[in-house]
Amino acid sequence: MSNNEKVAAIIGGGVIGGGWVARFLLHGWRVQVFDQDSAAKEKIDAVLDNARASLPKLFADAMPQEGKLVFTSSITEAVAGASWIQESVPERLDIKHAVFKEIEAAAADNAIIGSSTSGFMPSELKTVLAKPERLFVAHPFNPVYLLPLVELVPGDEHNPEEVKRAQAVLESIGMKPLHVRAEMPAHIADRFLEAVWREALWMIKDGSATTEEIDDAIRYGFGLRWAQMGLFETYRIAGGDAGMKHFIAQFGPCLEWPWTKLMDVPELTDELVEKIAAQSDAQSGAHSIRELERIRDNNLVDMMVAQKHRNWGAGELLNKHDARLAALKASKSGS
Repeated sequence: MSNNEKVAAIIGGGVIGGGWVARFLLHGWRVQVFDQDSAAKEKIDAVLDNARASLPKLFADAMPQEGKLVFTSSITEAVAGASWIQESVPERLDIKHAVFKEIEAAAADNAIIGSSTSGFMPSELKTVLAKPERLFVAHPFNPVYLLPLVELVPGDEHNPEEVKRAQAVLESIGMKPLHVRAEMPAHIADRFLEAVWREALWMIKDGSATTEEIDDAIRYGFGLRWAQMGLFETYRIAGGDAGMKHFIAQFGPCLEWPWTKLMDVPELTDELVEKIAAQSDAQSGAHSIRELERIRDNNLVDMMVAQKHRNWGAGELLNKHDARLAALKASKSGS
């Protein structure tokens, strides 16, 4: 590898790990992967096919020349020379601890270590590290190569300069690092999604709605609003000229009504699992997973590109990355 080549190590090449591979690789990084699964290369190749077909459509300028993808036989080999190391192994603390021990033993002293965990807090992950301040939770969203959000959770030992360094790397590959200042289980986004998921499970169990009806309620209604304004900005508009205070005064009392079962979870019995699976098959079974991924990616690209014209939401981020890519192209053509 050349001295100025940017190197990322991806430990775990499943759906999320493969998405990280695509993000870094398509932004010109050398990516070194370790995964014990014999089918890892095949799985990552499928993710890369999707990413190559969709990610460049988001930007006005050409993306950098694709980096080199290297599959390695060990964690030690994967992290050699890497400035960013991303762990995306299964959500078991014992597995993650074993991986982090190997990473720390072989990684460069200045390498950033990120974890894709959706639930564990940094303090739970760092207990096996001699230098715990090196590790961040860097929780992305699927598909990682398209969705820009990364929840960046440094934990208590963090150095503000290291947070800035991690943010700069993520921004350089077109992502939106959200600095989560306080540790909490499941971070921000998944706590929110868990609440919606619980309500959906109850509605299916009770026979109040099907998987398709629940998805329709989201994709034809509030999901479109959330996609470009989120929750609080959407509700601010609902408050009219009087704003958020009026909205809370008008709708706040309903929070005391017994609408939800947020603290109660239906048991995932075999019967309920079969019910959900059957409804899901009826809803989406006509498409293969690859077809659904392409449909999803094309829809996401179109929605985000549309927001570029308004310089709003994800579109504002894409416009900033367009400028970053143009500057990168100009610097290389002038050198």
